[in-house]
Amino acid sequence: MSAPTTPADLVILGGGSGGYAAALRAAELGLSVVLIEKDKVGGTCLHRGCIPTKALLHAGEVADQAREGEQFGVKTSLAGIDMDGVNAYKDGVVARLYKGLQGLIKSRKITYVEGEGRLVSPTAVSVNGQTYEGRHVLLATGSYSRSIPGVELDGVRVIDSEQALGLDRVPTSAIILGGGVIGCEFASAWKSFGVDVTIIEGLKHLVPLEDESSSKLLERAFRRRKIAFELGNLVSSVVHTEDGVKVSLQNGKEFEAEIVLVAVGRGPVSQGLGYEEAGVAMDRGYVLVDEYCRTNVPTISAVGDLIPTLQLAHVGFGEGILVAERLAGLPVVPIDYAGVPRVTYSEPEVASVGLTEVQAREKYGDVESLVYDLGGNGRSQILKTQGAVKLIRQKDGPVVGVHMVGSRVGELIAEAQLIFNWEALPDEVAALIHPHPTQSEALGEAHLALAGKPLHAHS
Repeated sequence: MSAPTTPADLVILGGGSGGYAAALRAAELGLSVVLIEKDKVGGTCLHRGCIPTKALLHAGEVADQAREGEQFGVKTSLAGIDMDGVNAYKDGVVARLYKGLQGLIKSRKITYVEGEGRLVSPTAVSVNGQTYEGRHVLLATGSYSRSIPGVELDGVRVIDSEQALGLDRVPTSAIILGGGVIGCEFASAWKSFGVDVTIIEGLKHLVPLEDESSSKLLERAFRRRKIAFELGNLVSSVVHTEDGVKVSLQNGKEFEAEIVLVAVGRGPVSQGLGYEEAGVAMDRGYVLVDEYCRTNVPTISAVGDLIPTLQLAHVGFGEGILVAERLAGLPVVPIDYAGVPRVTYSEPEVASVGLTEVQAREKYGDVESLVYDLGGNGRSQILKTQGAVKLIRQKDGPVVGVHMVGSRVGELIAEAQLIFNWEALPDEVAALIHPHPTQSEALGEAHLALAGKPLHAHS
Protein backbone atom coordinates (compact mmCIF):
# COMPACT_ATOMS: atom_id res chain seq x y z
CA MET A 1 0.00 0.00 0.00
CA SER A 2 1.31 3.45 -0.86
CA ALA A 3 2.13 5.97 1.84
CA PRO A 4 -0.74 7.96 3.33
CA THR A 5 -1.57 11.33 1.84
CA THR A 6 -1.07 14.48 3.88
CA PRO A 7 -3.44 14.24 6.85
CA ALA A 8 -6.69 16.16 6.43
CA ASP A 9 -8.69 17.82 9.17
CA LEU A 10 -11.71 15.70 8.21
CA VAL A 11 -12.08 12.48 6.23
CA ILE A 12 -15.69 11.70 5.31
CA LEU A 13 -16.84 8.23 4.27
CA GLY A 14 -20.01 8.67 2.19
CA GLY A 15 -21.07 11.54 -0.05
CA GLY A 16 -24.83 11.55 0.47
CA SER A 17 -26.86 14.27 2.19
CA GLY A 18 -25.06 14.04 5.55
CA GLY A 19 -21.56 13.55 4.16
CA TYR A 20 -21.57 16.27 1.52
CA ALA A 21 -23.27 18.81 3.83
CA ALA A 22 -20.51 18.23 6.38
CA ALA A 23 -17.86 18.54 3.63
CA LEU A 24 -19.25 21.83 2.29
CA ARG A 25 -19.63 23.42 5.73
CA ALA A 26 -16.26 22.19 7.03
CA ALA A 27 -14.47 23.53 3.93
CA GLU A 28 -16.31 26.84 4.30
CA LEU A 29 -14.93 27.04 7.86
CA GLY A 30 -11.36 26.52 6.67
CA LEU A 31 -10.91 22.80 7.38
CA SER A 32 -9.15 20.54 4.87
CA VAL A 33 -11.60 17.85 3.76
CA VAL A 34 -11.42 14.49 1.96
CA LEU A 35 -14.81 13.21 0.76
CA ILE A 36 -15.00 9.54 -0.27
CA GLU A 37 -18.00 8.18 -2.19
CA LYS A 38 -18.34 4.79 -3.92
CA ASP A 39 -21.04 5.93 -6.36
CA LYS A 40 -22.07 9.55 -7.01
CA VAL A 41 -21.98 12.54 -4.70
CA GLY A 42 -25.55 13.31 -3.62
CA GLY A 43 -26.23 9.73 -2.58
CA THR A 44 -29.64 8.07 -2.34
CA CYS A 45 -31.61 11.31 -1.94
CA LEU A 46 -30.45 12.94 -5.16
CA HIS A 47 -30.06 9.88 -7.39
CA ARG A 48 -32.45 7.19 -6.10
CA GLY A 49 -34.75 8.82 -3.53
CA CYS A 50 -36.22 12.22 -2.70
CA ILE A 51 -35.57 14.06 -5.95
CA PRO A 52 -36.52 11.44 -8.59
CA THR A 53 -39.60 10.29 -6.65
CA LYS A 54 -40.90 13.86 -6.37
CA ALA A 55 -40.35 14.29 -10.12
CA LEU A 56 -42.48 11.16 -10.70
CA LEU A 57 -45.15 12.54 -8.39
CA HIS A 58 -45.19 15.85 -10.24
CA ALA A 59 -45.58 14.03 -13.57
CA GLY A 60 -48.49 12.18 -11.96
CA GLU A 61 -50.02 15.49 -10.84
CA VAL A 62 -49.82 16.79 -14.43
CA ALA A 63 -51.52 13.58 -15.64
CA ASP A 64 -54.33 14.05 -13.10
CA GLN A 65 -54.80 17.68 -14.14
CA ALA A 66 -55.07 16.64 -17.79
CA ARG A 67 -57.54 13.92 -16.87
CA GLU A 68 -59.66 16.18 -14.65
CA GLY A 69 -59.60 19.51 -16.52
CA GLU A 70 -63.33 19.34 -17.18
CA GLN A 71 -64.15 20.07 -13.52
CA PHE A 72 -62.42 23.44 -13.93
CA GLY A 73 -64.20 24.15 -17.18
CA VAL A 74 -61.11 23.33 -19.24
CA LYS A 75 -61.51 20.68 -21.93
CA THR A 76 -58.46 18.48 -21.56
CA SER A 77 -57.84 14.78 -21.99
CA LEU A 78 -55.00 12.43 -21.17
CA ALA A 79 -53.60 10.76 -24.27
CA GLY A 80 -51.33 8.52 -22.20
CA ILE A 81 -48.14 8.26 -20.18
CA ASP A 82 -44.84 8.18 -22.08
CA MET A 83 -42.50 6.57 -19.53
CA ASP A 84 -39.45 7.34 -21.67
CA GLY A 85 -40.47 11.00 -21.55
CA VAL A 86 -41.22 10.88 -17.82
CA ASN A 87 -37.84 9.27 -17.15
CA ALA A 88 -36.05 11.81 -19.35
CA TYR A 89 -37.69 14.64 -17.37
CA LYS A 90 -36.86 12.97 -14.03
CA ASP A 91 -33.28 12.18 -15.02
CA GLY A 92 -32.83 15.73 -16.35
CA VAL A 93 -33.77 17.20 -12.96
CA VAL A 94 -31.31 14.86 -11.21
CA ALA A 95 -28.53 15.60 -13.74
CA ARG A 96 -28.82 19.38 -13.31
CA LEU A 97 -28.72 19.15 -9.52
CA TYR A 98 -25.83 16.65 -9.67
CA LYS A 99 -23.82 18.97 -11.91
CA GLY A 100 -24.45 21.88 -9.54
CA LEU A 101 -23.37 19.81 -6.53
CA GLN A 102 -20.17 18.68 -8.27
CA GLY A 103 -19.41 22.34 -8.96
CA LEU A 104 -19.91 23.23 -5.29
CA ILE A 105 -17.58 20.44 -4.14
CA LYS A 106 -14.92 21.60 -6.59
CA SER A 107 -15.27 25.29 -5.73
CA ARG A 108 -14.76 24.60 -2.00
CA LYS A 109 -11.48 22.78 -2.79
CA ILE A 110 -12.64 19.52 -1.24
CA THR A 111 -10.53 16.45 -2.17
CA TYR A 112 -13.11 14.16 -3.76
CA VAL A 113 -12.26 10.46 -4.05
CA GLU A 114 -14.48 8.04 -5.96
CA GLY A 115 -14.21 4.49 -4.68
CA GLU A 116 -15.36 2.08 -2.01
CA GLY A 117 -13.79 3.20 1.25
CA ARG A 118 -13.24 1.25 4.46
CA LEU A 119 -12.43 2.45 7.96
CA VAL A 120 -8.98 1.01 8.80
CA SER A 121 -8.28 2.85 12.06
CA PRO A 122 -9.99 5.46 14.27
CA THR A 123 -8.37 8.15 12.08
CA ALA A 124 -8.00 6.58 8.63
CA VAL A 125 -10.02 5.39 5.64
CA SER A 126 -8.59 3.20 2.90
CA VAL A 127 -9.85 3.50 -0.69
CA ASN A 128 -8.41 2.35 -4.03
CA GLY A 129 -5.23 1.17 -2.29
CA GLN A 130 -4.64 4.61 -0.76
CA THR A 131 -5.05 5.53 2.92
CA TYR A 132 -6.44 8.92 3.90
CA GLU A 133 -5.60 10.05 7.44
CA GLY A 134 -7.72 12.61 9.24
CA ARG A 135 -7.72 14.38 12.55
CA HIS A 136 -11.32 13.27 12.56
CA VAL A 137 -13.39 10.75 10.56
CA LEU A 138 -17.09 11.15 9.74
CA LEU A 139 -19.09 8.03 8.88
CA ALA A 140 -21.98 8.81 6.51
CA THR A 141 -22.55 5.59 4.56
CA GLY A 142 -26.32 5.92 4.43
CA SER A 143 -28.97 3.24 3.99
CA TYR A 144 -30.30 0.53 1.66
CA SER A 145 -33.82 -0.66 0.83
CA ARG A 146 -34.86 -3.36 3.28
CA SER A 147 -36.77 -6.44 2.21
CA ILE A 148 -39.00 -8.91 4.07
CA PRO A 149 -37.51 -12.25 5.19
CA GLY A 150 -38.36 -14.86 2.57
CA VAL A 151 -39.25 -12.26 -0.09
CA GLU A 152 -36.65 -12.27 -2.83
CA LEU A 153 -36.14 -9.18 -4.99
CA ASP A 154 -35.64 -10.21 -8.61
CA GLY A 155 -35.54 -6.68 -10.04
CA VAL A 156 -38.29 -7.49 -12.56
CA ARG A 157 -41.49 -8.59 -10.83
CA VAL A 158 -40.48 -8.07 -7.21
CA ILE A 159 -38.65 -4.75 -6.94
CA ASP A 160 -37.47 -2.13 -4.45
CA SER A 161 -37.94 1.64 -4.68
CA GLU A 162 -34.66 2.19 -6.57
CA GLN A 163 -35.66 -0.36 -9.23
CA ALA A 164 -39.16 1.16 -9.35
CA LEU A 165 -37.63 4.51 -10.34
CA GLY A 166 -36.03 2.85 -13.37
CA LEU A 167 -39.19 1.22 -14.77
CA ASP A 168 -39.46 1.79 -18.52
CA ARG A 169 -43.20 1.04 -18.65
CA VAL A 170 -46.38 1.69 -16.72
CA PRO A 171 -47.45 -1.61 -15.10
CA THR A 172 -51.15 -2.45 -15.27
CA SER A 173 -51.26 -3.35 -11.58
CA ALA A 174 -48.99 -3.21 -8.53
CA ILE A 175 -49.01 -4.44 -4.95
CA ILE A 176 -46.98 -2.29 -2.54
CA LEU A 177 -45.70 -3.93 0.62
CA GLY A 178 -45.48 -1.12 3.18
CA GLY A 179 -47.79 1.84 3.75
CA GLY A 180 -45.21 4.28 5.06
CA VAL A 181 -43.88 7.33 3.25
CA ILE A 182 -42.20 5.47 0.36
CA GLY A 183 -45.14 3.10 -0.20
CA CYS A 184 -47.74 5.88 -0.16
CA GLU A 185 -45.73 8.10 -2.51
CA PHE A 186 -45.34 5.35 -5.11
CA ALA A 187 -49.00 4.36 -4.71
CA SER A 188 -49.99 7.96 -5.39
CA ALA A 189 -47.73 8.43 -8.43
CA TRP A 190 -48.63 5.09 -9.98
CA LYS A 191 -52.37 5.65 -9.49
CA SER A 192 -51.98 8.97 -11.33
CA PHE A 193 -50.33 7.02 -14.17
CA GLY A 194 -53.34 4.67 -14.31
CA VAL A 195 -51.95 1.71 -12.35
CA ASP A 196 -54.32 -0.46 -10.29
CA VAL A 197 -52.64 -0.18 -6.84
CA THR A 198 -53.04 -2.13 -3.58
CA ILE A 199 -51.02 -1.31 -0.44
CA ILE A 200 -50.38 -3.96 2.23
CA GLU A 201 -49.43 -2.49 5.63
CA GLY A 202 -48.80 -4.58 8.76
CA LEU A 203 -49.75 -1.78 11.17
CA LYS A 204 -53.31 -0.49 11.58
CA HIS A 205 -52.86 2.74 9.57
CA LEU A 206 -51.15 4.18 6.52
CA VAL A 207 -48.23 6.54 7.39
CA PRO A 208 -48.33 4.99 10.89
CA LEU A 209 -45.78 7.41 12.39
CA GLU A 210 -48.10 10.36 11.78
CA ASP A 211 -50.94 11.55 14.01
CA GLU A 212 -53.85 9.13 13.66
CA SER A 213 -56.11 11.92 12.36
CA SER A 214 -53.71 12.51 9.43
CA SER A 215 -53.57 8.79 8.66
CA LYS A 216 -57.37 8.61 8.57
CA LEU A 217 -57.62 11.64 6.25
CA LEU A 218 -55.07 10.11 3.88
CA GLU A 219 -56.91 6.77 3.94
CA ARG A 220 -60.19 8.55 3.12
CA ALA A 221 -58.52 10.38 0.21
CA PHE A 222 -56.92 7.17 -1.10
CA ARG A 223 -60.33 5.44 -1.02
CA ARG A 224 -61.74 8.31 -3.11
CA ARG A 225 -58.84 7.83 -5.54
CA LYS A 226 -59.56 4.07 -5.61
CA ILE A 227 -56.17 3.17 -4.15
CA ALA A 228 -56.87 -0.09 -2.29
CA PHE A 229 -55.17 -0.95 0.98
CA GLU A 230 -55.16 -3.79 3.47
CA LEU A 231 -54.18 -2.71 6.98
CA GLY A 232 -53.11 -4.66 10.07
CA ASN A 233 -52.07 -7.77 8.17
CA LEU A 234 -48.67 -9.30 7.49
CA VAL A 235 -47.38 -11.01 4.36
CA SER A 236 -46.89 -14.79 4.51
CA SER A 237 -45.60 -15.38 0.96
CA VAL A 238 -44.82 -13.76 -2.38
CA VAL A 239 -44.76 -16.13 -5.37
CA HIS A 240 -44.51 -15.74 -9.14
CA THR A 241 -47.56 -16.60 -11.24
CA GLU A 242 -47.74 -17.13 -14.98
CA ASP A 243 -48.04 -13.42 -15.72
CA GLY A 244 -47.27 -11.66 -12.44
CA VAL A 245 -46.99 -12.10 -8.69
CA LYS A 246 -49.30 -13.42 -5.97
CA VAL A 247 -49.07 -12.09 -2.41
CA SER A 248 -50.63 -14.15 0.39
CA LEU A 249 -51.34 -12.66 3.81
CA GLN A 250 -51.31 -14.34 7.19
CA ASN A 251 -55.09 -13.84 7.43
CA GLY A 252 -55.57 -15.98 4.30
CA LYS A 253 -56.28 -13.15 1.84
CA GLU A 254 -54.53 -13.23 -1.54
CA PHE A 255 -53.76 -10.47 -4.02
CA GLU A 256 -52.35 -10.68 -7.55
CA ALA A 257 -50.67 -8.01 -9.66
CA GLU A 258 -48.12 -7.53 -12.43
CA ILE A 259 -45.42 -6.33 -10.00
CA VAL A 260 -44.73 -6.09 -6.28
CA LEU A 261 -42.89 -3.14 -4.77
CA VAL A 262 -41.21 -3.85 -1.42
CA ALA A 263 -41.28 -0.57 0.52
CA VAL A 264 -40.80 -1.64 4.13
CA GLY A 265 -38.20 0.94 5.05
CA ARG A 266 -34.44 1.35 4.88
CA GLY A 267 -31.60 -0.15 6.88
CA PRO A 268 -28.11 1.22 7.67
CA VAL A 269 -25.16 0.48 5.35
CA SER A 270 -22.51 -0.56 7.88
CA GLN A 271 -21.51 -4.18 7.26
CA GLY A 272 -17.93 -5.00 6.34
CA LEU A 273 -16.74 -1.40 6.51
CA GLY A 274 -14.44 -1.82 9.50
CA TYR A 275 -16.62 -0.02 12.03
CA GLU A 276 -16.65 -2.78 14.68
CA GLU A 277 -12.91 -3.39 14.26
CA ALA A 278 -12.26 0.29 15.04
CA GLY A 279 -14.28 -0.10 18.24
CA VAL A 280 -17.36 1.86 17.15
CA ALA A 281 -20.43 1.01 19.27
CA MET A 282 -23.33 -0.28 17.17
CA ASP A 283 -26.84 -1.63 17.55
CA ARG A 284 -28.68 -3.64 14.86
CA GLY A 285 -26.34 -2.19 12.23
CA TYR A 286 -26.82 1.42 13.31
CA VAL A 287 -23.85 3.42 14.61
CA LEU A 288 -24.65 4.81 18.05
CA VAL A 289 -24.00 8.50 18.73
CA ASP A 290 -24.71 11.15 21.37
CA GLU A 291 -26.70 14.35 20.77
CA TYR A 292 -23.68 15.90 19.02
CA CYS A 293 -23.34 12.94 16.58
CA ARG A 294 -20.20 11.73 18.41
CA THR A 295 -19.56 7.97 18.57
CA ASN A 296 -17.86 6.32 21.54
CA VAL A 297 -14.54 6.68 19.65
CA PRO A 298 -13.33 10.30 20.20
CA THR A 299 -12.04 10.75 16.62
CA ILE A 300 -15.18 9.37 14.90
CA SER A 301 -18.59 10.94 14.31
CA ALA A 302 -21.55 9.61 12.32
CA VAL A 303 -24.59 11.18 10.64
CA GLY A 304 -27.59 10.49 8.41
CA ASP A 305 -29.39 7.21 7.84
CA LEU A 306 -26.44 5.36 9.40
CA ILE A 307 -27.51 6.51 12.89
CA PRO A 308 -30.93 5.82 14.49
CA THR A 309 -32.43 9.28 13.93
CA LEU A 310 -35.13 10.35 11.43
CA GLN A 311 -34.25 9.00 7.96
CA LEU A 312 -34.72 12.29 6.14
CA ALA A 313 -32.29 14.08 3.81
CA HIS A 314 -32.76 17.37 5.63
CA VAL A 315 -31.89 15.67 8.92
CA GLY A 316 -28.67 14.46 7.26
CA PHE A 317 -27.93 18.04 6.17
CA GLY A 318 -28.52 19.30 9.71
CA GLU A 319 -26.39 16.61 11.32
CA GLY A 320 -23.55 17.10 8.81
CA ILE A 321 -23.51 20.86 9.44
CA LEU A 322 -23.57 20.30 13.21
CA VAL A 323 -20.51 17.99 13.04
CA ALA A 324 -18.57 20.39 10.77
CA GLU A 325 -19.25 23.35 13.06
CA ARG A 326 -18.38 21.37 16.19
CA LEU A 327 -15.05 20.27 14.68
CA ALA A 328 -14.32 23.87 13.67
CA GLY A 329 -14.77 24.95 17.29
CA LEU A 330 -18.08 26.77 16.90
CA PRO A 331 -20.73 26.49 19.64
CA VAL A 332 -23.40 24.01 18.51
CA VAL A 333 -26.86 23.07 19.80
CA PRO A 334 -28.19 19.49 19.58
CA ILE A 335 -30.96 18.90 17.03
CA ASP A 336 -34.49 18.67 18.46
CA TYR A 337 -35.77 15.90 16.22
CA ALA A 338 -39.40 16.58 17.15
CA GLY A 339 -38.88 20.04 15.63
CA VAL A 340 -37.89 18.67 12.21
CA PRO A 341 -40.66 18.92 9.57
CA ARG A 342 -41.85 15.69 7.93
CA VAL A 343 -43.66 15.47 4.58
CA THR A 344 -45.23 12.62 2.61
CA TYR A 345 -45.55 13.89 -0.99
CA SER A 346 -48.59 11.84 -1.97
CA GLU A 347 -51.81 13.36 -3.28
CA PRO A 348 -52.96 14.66 -0.86
CA GLU A 349 -49.75 15.54 0.97
CA VAL A 350 -49.26 14.83 4.67
CA ALA A 351 -47.04 17.26 6.61
CA SER A 352 -46.24 17.54 10.30
CA VAL A 353 -43.91 18.96 12.90
CA GLY A 354 -43.80 18.41 16.65
CA LEU A 355 -45.68 15.78 18.62
CA THR A 356 -48.70 13.65 17.74
CA GLU A 357 -51.65 13.95 20.12
CA VAL A 358 -50.72 10.61 21.75
CA GLN A 359 -47.11 11.73 22.25
CA ALA A 360 -48.22 15.13 23.59
CA ARG A 361 -50.55 13.53 26.16
CA GLU A 362 -47.76 11.18 27.25
CA LYS A 363 -45.36 14.10 27.69
CA TYR A 364 -47.62 16.86 29.04
CA GLY A 365 -50.75 15.13 30.31
CA ASP A 366 -53.32 17.84 29.70
CA VAL A 367 -53.37 19.09 26.09
CA GLU A 368 -55.87 20.81 23.81
CA SER A 369 -56.34 19.99 20.12
CA LEU A 370 -58.19 21.77 17.34
CA VAL A 371 -58.98 20.70 13.78
CA TYR A 372 -59.54 23.32 11.07
CA ASP A 373 -61.13 21.85 7.93
CA LEU A 374 -59.75 23.05 4.59
CA GLY A 375 -63.38 23.41 3.50
CA GLY A 376 -63.22 26.89 5.04
CA ASN A 377 -60.08 27.88 3.11
CA GLY A 378 -60.68 29.73 -0.16
CA ARG A 379 -57.46 28.67 -1.90
CA SER A 380 -58.04 25.01 -1.01
CA GLN A 381 -61.52 25.25 -2.52
CA ILE A 382 -60.05 26.75 -5.70
CA LEU A 383 -57.61 23.81 -5.87
CA LYS A 384 -60.48 21.40 -5.05
CA THR A 385 -58.49 19.76 -2.27
CA GLN A 386 -59.82 18.33 0.97
CA GLY A 387 -58.05 17.91 4.29
CA ALA A 388 -57.40 19.69 7.54
CA VAL A 389 -54.93 21.45 9.84
CA LYS A 390 -54.73 19.96 13.33
CA LEU A 391 -53.06 21.86 16.17
CA ILE A 392 -52.04 20.45 19.54
CA ARG A 393 -51.06 22.73 22.42
CA GLN A 394 -50.07 22.31 26.02
CA LYS A 395 -52.99 23.34 28.24
CA ASP A 396 -52.70 27.17 28.34
CA GLY A 397 -49.26 26.83 26.74
CA PRO A 398 -47.46 26.77 23.39
CA VAL A 399 -48.31 24.78 20.28
CA VAL A 400 -46.52 21.41 20.46
CA GLY A 401 -47.78 19.74 17.27
CA VAL A 402 -48.99 20.79 13.82
CA HIS A 403 -50.43 18.16 11.45
CA MET A 404 -51.73 18.93 7.96
CA VAL A 405 -53.30 16.96 5.11
CA GLY A 406 -54.17 18.41 1.69
CA SER A 407 -52.70 19.28 -1.71
CA ARG A 408 -49.45 21.29 -1.37
CA VAL A 409 -49.49 21.43 2.44
CA GLY A 410 -45.80 20.42 2.45
CA GLU A 411 -45.11 24.01 1.43
CA LEU A 412 -46.82 25.25 4.63
CA ILE A 413 -44.75 23.23 7.09
CA ALA A 414 -41.88 25.75 7.24
CA GLU A 415 -44.08 28.26 9.06
CA ALA A 416 -45.39 25.49 11.31
CA GLN A 417 -41.76 24.59 12.08
CA LEU A 418 -41.13 28.12 13.37
CA ILE A 419 -44.31 28.02 15.47
CA PHE A 420 -43.22 24.77 17.15
CA ASN A 421 -39.52 25.53 17.52
CA TRP A 422 -40.09 29.06 18.87
CA GLU A 423 -42.73 27.73 21.29
CA ALA A 424 -45.34 30.15 20.02
CA LEU A 425 -48.64 30.63 21.81
CA PRO A 426 -51.83 30.47 19.69
CA ASP A 427 -52.52 34.17 20.51
CA GLU A 428 -49.12 35.16 19.12
CA VAL A 429 -49.73 33.38 15.81
CA ALA A 430 -53.33 34.63 15.68
CA ALA A 431 -51.98 38.20 15.76
CA LEU A 432 -50.14 37.62 12.47
CA ILE A 433 -52.13 38.47 9.34
CA HIS A 434 -51.87 35.79 6.64
CA PRO A 435 -52.29 36.68 2.94
CA HIS A 436 -55.68 35.98 1.33
CA PRO A 437 -56.44 33.79 -0.50
CA THR A 438 -53.62 31.35 0.31
CA GLN A 439 -53.46 27.96 1.90
CA SER A 440 -51.20 29.49 4.56
CA GLU A 441 -54.36 31.16 5.87
CA ALA A 442 -55.53 27.73 7.03
CA LEU A 443 -52.65 27.73 9.52
CA GLY A 444 -53.52 31.28 10.61
CA GLU A 445 -57.25 30.49 10.93
CA ALA A 446 -56.52 27.35 12.95
CA HIS A 447 -54.54 29.46 15.44
CA LEU A 448 -57.31 32.10 15.51
CA ALA A 449 -59.76 29.34 16.42
CA LEU A 450 -57.42 27.85 19.04
CA ALA A 451 -56.98 31.33 20.52
CA GLY A 452 -60.77 31.51 20.93
CA LYS A 453 -61.52 33.94 18.11
CA PRO A 454 -62.42 31.89 15.01
CA LEU A 455 -63.07 33.72 11.74
CA HIS A 456 -63.96 31.33 8.90
CA ALA A 457 -64.62 28.47 11.29
CA HIS A 458 -67.40 27.46 13.67
CA SER A 459 -66.68 28.24 17.30
